[in-house]
Amino acid sequence: MSSADLTPLTEKGRGATADKTFRVVTLLSGLAVLIILAAIAISTSVSAWPAVQDQGLYYFFGTEWAPSAGKYGIVPLAFGTVLVSLIAVFISVPLSLGIALFTTEVAPNRLRRPVVTVIDLMAAVPSVVFGIWAFYNLLPGFQSVFNSIADAVSGIPILNSIFGPSSGSAYMSAGIILALMITPIITSVAREVFRTVPVNDKSGALALGATRWEMIKGVVFPHSFGGLTGAVMLGFGRALGETVAVALIIGAVPNITTNLFAKGETMPAQIFRQLSEASSIFRAALIGLGVCLFIITILVNISARRIVAVVDRRVKGD
Repeated sequence: MSSADLTPLTEKGRGATADKTFRVVTLLSGLAVLIILAAIAISTSVSAWPAVQDQGLYYFFGTEWAPSAGKYGIVPLAFGTVLVSLIAVFISVPLSLGIALFTTEVAPNRLRRPVVTVIDLMAAVPSVVFGIWAFYNLLPGFQSVFNSIADAVSGIPILNSIFGPSSGSAYMSAGIILALMITPIITSVAREVFRTVPVNDKSGALALGATRWEMIKGVVFPHSFGGLTGAVMLGFGRALGETVAVALIIGAVPNITTNLFAKGETMPAQIFRQLSEASSIFRAALIGLGVCLFIITILVNISARRIVAVVDRRVKGD
């Protein structure tokens, strides 16, 4: 056999060309994402600039959003967006992790498949369906339950300011619906992350006398922390940007309050309600909400990456 026959494929004409083409395509794909993000940021920032010029720092730190009075302080809307998303995450994460652990560690095959199928189907349900269902079927129930809780804690300091009287449309209502919407997403990702845990590690822990819970706590969770953080951030990002379902049930009242049962408003919902009819400074202010939401999402993802890096170092003992 000649030396030419031993030449690797990538050094021959066809293989080298294919390899170079692959590198160029992947490089362009990566750059395209950055270019698109930069284009979105620049174009929306330019469109929002008139509102910033008109309002100055009040646009970013003002506590009143009142278009009829020419006041465009985004703090109440940012507060509502973050609060509703946090409520959704706090409700959804334990439920999602429980379902993911059940389907990967506990459920028999005959039960696992139906549960997984239902969760995957829920992830495909349009958000407007959740919103309409909640608006027509759940709001009266929310009002009754919230007012019962408010009556029960009315004489307890602090709690009576967190759980006050409600009309049903509230931060909590929107948070509960968002929790239902993001649970399938977090569950699906968490399930795949749990499946990557080496079977030998789990079997070894059980062989050493660990209970199933001790094995999950000592083996599954540490191995899966990075992926679980990504799953939670994915759900949190979905909650931050959700529009129609929230707009239907939150109440459309921009305010800052400690009452979780009070009406509120979020950035995406306000854009959804007003952008089609807005003009001039009001339109620029609404586009600015999109820019701020974009920045918040980036900061959340950067923070998540930092948390994962710090925890990974501690787990590995570096």
